[in-house]
Amino acid sequence: MDQLMPLFIEGYAIVSEDGMLADDRGVMPAELMVEADQKFLSDQLDQVSILVHGRHSHEFQARSPERWRLIATRKVTALAPTPAYPRGLLWNPANVSLEEPAAQLGVRDGRAAILGGTEVYGLFLDRYDAFHLSRVGGLRLRHGRPVFPQVPQMTPEHILQTSGLNQASQIVLDSSRIATLSNWILNKSRNGMTVKAA
Repeated sequence: MDQLMPLFIEGYAIVSEDGMLADDRGVMPAELMVEADQKFLSDQLDQVSILVHGRHSHEFQARSPERWRLIATRKVTALAPTPAYPRGLLWNPANVSLEEPAAQLGVRDGRAAILGGTEVYGLFLDRYDAFHLSRVGGLRLRHGRPVFPQVPQMTPEHILQTSGLNQASQIVLDSSRIATLSNWILNKSRNGMTVKAA
């Protein structure tokens, strides 16, 4: 079998001021929905090669059925088909590398978009080449689901920084909602070459 090239790993998340991506029931509240963020995410996902997320995460967009995806789960030993997504596979990351099931779906290079939840975001902390973190200021979700397992003991930004990423830019998505988007980029790739944002 041909040697598989590592995918360019990018995370996408929108969180509350206290770093939560869902409420205590695991549901993303309406207050976290920002139109400019939804457009940014949709535009980005139209350009990536494959999506990676947990069984309870989704993007519910017009082109969602067309996208290749891996659904991370402990419910399978390695890989299994999923009726919910004809272009997807159930994937146990404890037993199979990311690149193997991606290649099985015909994806051998390009960008992999990580869409959560908490454990899936945490799984890639030593592999992110970029992370796009949107935040809604003034919104706190007490006892909510954190973006990374280390939240709230650490802020998402501190976690990204300690994982080797630097904030490259920040823009205002919606001033009335105090919503911003910070783009974090890895300084160096795993082989020492400079990485640039895709």
